Amino acid sequence: VAEAYVLGVSTRKVDSLVRTLGIDGISRSEVSRLCSELDRQVKAFRERRLDEHRYPYVWLDAKVEKVREGGRIAQMALLVAIAVNERGEREVLGLEVGAAESGALWTGFLRSLVARGLSGVVLVTSDAHVGLREAIRSTILGATWQRCRTHTMRDVLAHVPKTAQGLIAAYARTIFLQPDGPSAHDQLGQVVEQLGTRFPAAADVLLRAEEDVLVYVAVPREHWSKVWSTNPLERLNREIGRRTDVVGIFPNRDALIRLAGALLAEQHDEWLTATKRYLPEGSLVRLLGGQLNPTLGELLKEGAAV
Repeated sequence: VAEAYVLGVSTRKVDSLVRTLGIDGISRSEVSRLCSELDRQVKAFRERRLDEHRYPYVWLDAKVEKVREGGRIAQMALLVAIAVNERGEREVLGLEVGAAESGALWTGFLRSLVARGLSGVVLVTSDAHVGLREAIRSTILGATWQRCRTHTMRDVLAHVPKTAQGLIAAYARTIFLQPDGPSAHDQLGQVVEQLGTRFPAAADVLLRAEEDVLVYVAVPREHWSKVWSTNPLERLNREIGRRTDVVGIFPNRDALIRLAGALLAEQHDEWLTATKRYLPEGSLVRLLGGQLNPTLGELLKEGAAV
């Protein structure tokens, strides 16, 4: 019952559930107190400082949720940012909710991350949303944008008949199997040439994406498979979706922030207490141009990430 309140289910539905289950021990005031405490914790999580570490890699993505606002059901954008810090640990940087996935919403969100201390960003991975790209360029100074390879391939395959998509996708994956940057660019050129004979629109999409989708080749080789797509964040968004699907329509933005924020804070804690680092700390420090004097325990933890 308490969880139903936290998720934003209407009071009428909760009262009906209480009567059905024969539960008398939970008062509305107690549930309200629990929700207020959860809101306080989520607020503290969203506003915590980020200047304890540098964050060389950042992933950005959004998902759409239904929220009641102004007497109607509106499509709201839930923005989520995750990162890997200089120790190789994953963190949830923050979340935001807005009326639409606009450039203005992304700019405000990213500015808030920078104001909280986000620094040391080398690469930002996202889809090719125009407003998001401009927001990254104007707020996270010095960072390079990596176009998500998964989203890029979806854009390419949108111009290929379904009967040929499997074959084309397999051929295009050879681009990302190359051992170095020049080889990857050469292979992309060959794929574009082959596509051009039958699917010129698909070839054009891939050719125009070349510089942005192959940015990852400039970072250490052991990082490539982790940074060339938003897959790590999409898996997290799917987990959020499993919970938000239960609610269906949130009564207000606060209810969505409460649920998503609580889930993300829990995932954040799990990542920081994991026995394995997401990326080796030594390679990240070298990427950032620092010096590393690890303890034996840190060396053992780093070895588990390789």
